Amino acid sequence: MVPLVTGAEVTFWIAAPIAILGALGLVFARRAVYAALGMAVSMISLAVLYASMDAPFLAMIQVIVYTGAVMMMFLFVLMMVGVDTPDSVVETLKGQRFLAILAGIGAAALLVFAVGGAVVNPPVTTIEANAARGGNVEGLAELLFGRYVFVFELTSALLISGAVGAMLLAHHQRVTPKKRQREMAADRMAAYRTSGEHPGPLPNSGVYAHTNAIGAPALLPDGSVAEKSLSQTLILRGASLDAPALAKVTNETFAAIEAVADDDEDEE
Repeated sequence: MVPLVTGAEVTFWIAAPIAILGALGLVFARRAVYAALGMAVSMISLAVLYASMDAPFLAMIQVIVYTGAVMMMFLFVLMMVGVDTPDSVVETLKGQRFLAILAGIGAAALLVFAVGGAVVNPPVTTIEANAARGGNVEGLAELLFGRYVFVFELTSALLISGAVGAMLLAHHQRVTPKKRQREMAADRMAAYRTSGEHPGPLPNSGVYAHTNAIGAPALLPDGSVAEKSLSQTLILRGASLDAPALAKVTNETFAAIEAVADDDEDEE
């Protein structure tokens, strides 16, 4: 009789290759953002595997804590440091390449022992463990705060160290004192004396113009164009009002003003 394939086995053969592909993407991706995405895929696949093994609490923790909080911290660090920041190939710590090779060999040995133990020994499920301790949450709490309490506290210390390290990487030491409002006002007046740059706010677009569109530059009281009233982005995109149209608008505006003035004189 052919043994029936359970849903957990089908889930394993679907989620396990995806987790492996995500882990390979984490290792071999050249860009840090792609490596972080590969790590997120691997973590979500592990959460699916936990759920299929009747460990819903562990699956939710995997999604909320690791995929949600820890991955967001990684992405925030990438954004603060810079995605396009080139990686330095200079070894700042002596012997770090040798230590990395040793760590890789140790991780590979642990993986071989884990897979070998799963093949040789009979499969262990969470059904017996949950039944013995009254549930998945109770069993997990007994292991975390009992047998593995030291490892649990060490992991929390490592996470706190990682958060502090991220803040130190993002912090830039200020070499000059921060300018207050009085100093900034004095600098604006000094720039006005030397270069003639007006210390007040720039004119808004559409002021004294026939249209109040954002692409219409402001007109000064003498009818000239205020060049600083338009955004450079609009000028580069060609979305601003061109010079002939602006001259036409100016002439129409002053003609309308003169016509109103003439009408007022005739009425008087």
